[in-house]
Amino acid sequence: MIMMALFSFSACNNTNQNGENHTPPESDAPAAVSNVLIAYFSCTGTTKGVAEHIEAKTGGTLYSIVPEEPYTEDDLKYYTDCRADREQSDPDARPEIEGSVSDMGAFDVIFLGYPIWHSQAPKIIYTFLESYDFSGKTIIPFCTSASSPIGSSATNLHPLTEGATWQNGTRFPSDASENAVSAWLDGLGY
Repeated sequence: MIMMALFSFSACNNTNQNGENHTPPESDAPAAVSNVLIAYFSCTGTTKGVAEHIEAKTGGTLYSIVPEEPYTEDDLKYYTDCRADREQSDPDARPEIEGSVSDMGAFDVIFLGYPIWHSQAPKIIYTFLESYDFSGKTIIPFCTSASSPIGSSATNLHPLTEGATWQNGTRFPSDASENAVSAWLDGLGY
């Protein structure tokens, strides 16, 4: 059903499988070269992989949404009253984010990526959307899941971004290929 059991401990702690640190840009980072931002939250690397395919195709700026308090393996043991379970069931949960996008005003198009947790976007996506003014921007959601569709996960986010235009998003499986992502982007005109 939901791609929950595949999360691993190292997935949400700013390091990749090679031990390299991937900290989000600080607020004094240089301005983006493109008007496309690919903002994503990833715990297993699956959503990150799709985001990187989007970056390669669009030339956009990649931004990793990193939780201030990294998720541990125990935090992701779904249906055990773990941290993720509690956050997803609490409408007011807003996990804090480390760092920020240096100049959100420079971007016109935001690709927004996340895994599906309990049929919805993780609450850290709510935190991200409530942190910026998206007026006049286009938001294109994408999610990753073994079987759960994007469903209402994106439409539930719309009220958080007054003045933004949302395009229909899509779900990618855990083994999403660069060709599949490219075909989706071609369909969007990228």
